[in-house]
Amino acid sequence: MNPQLPETPDDALGELVRETVIIDGKKFLIDRPSASDLLLEHPAIVSAFAADEYMPYWADLWPASRMLARAILREKWPAGLEALEVGCGLGLPGIVALSKGIRVVFSDFDQTAVRFAASNARLNCHRDFEVLPMDWRSPPENRKFPLILCSDLCYERRHVDPVVALITKLLTADGICLLTDQDRPPAPYLRETLVSSGLTYAAEPMRAGEPGGQRYKGTLYRIKRK
Repeated sequence: MNPQLPETPDDALGELVRETVIIDGKKFLIDRPSASDLLLEHPAIVSAFAADEYMPYWADLWPASRMLARAILREKWPAGLEALEVGCGLGLPGIVALSKGIRVVFSDFDQTAVRFAASNARLNCHRDFEVLPMDWRSPPENRKFPLILCSDLCYERRHVDPVVALITKLLTADGICLLTDQDRPPAPYLRETLVSSGLTYAAEPMRAGEPGGQRYKGTLYRIKRK
């Protein structure tokens, strides 16, 4: 693990809950903190926010991650494909990718999030994955991926440029990035930045939510090189 990256302390997590997530009729198990809002009060989190405006959003299961999971589940993928999940959080999209035979690299800024994603992958009986604690502002120099998975990363405008730079740097020449967004305010800037960075995208509306619960609207971006 990278000592320079934040790590949500174990004593901040509180009680865990095991949630059964249903995506298009298929069930996936996710362990997560039961009261993620309490994490924000821990001194280590307060300190991390003061240093870099960091918040442990990884501890929630966001609608955009369900959207991305659905998009992954509905497609056929070639055998042996490797994918990088950026900002993996609890790991739902990566776990769904594993269920489709994709080898997944779970990456997140928070080292505790990476551990949760790995634990959740094992909970769903998967072993063929890698973990990569990573600041998306400093992506690795020696890696390329034919599939990059991103959900709800551009919730603030300041995140758009580093996320697009990461995609530009790590996507193979013929690769694809699937990015889901809940149509947050920076979305127009995201689209402009993709184009100005030499990428092309197709956008399609998405909806997701718990079965029988509230449904959320969003957009799936299929991003490629020009």
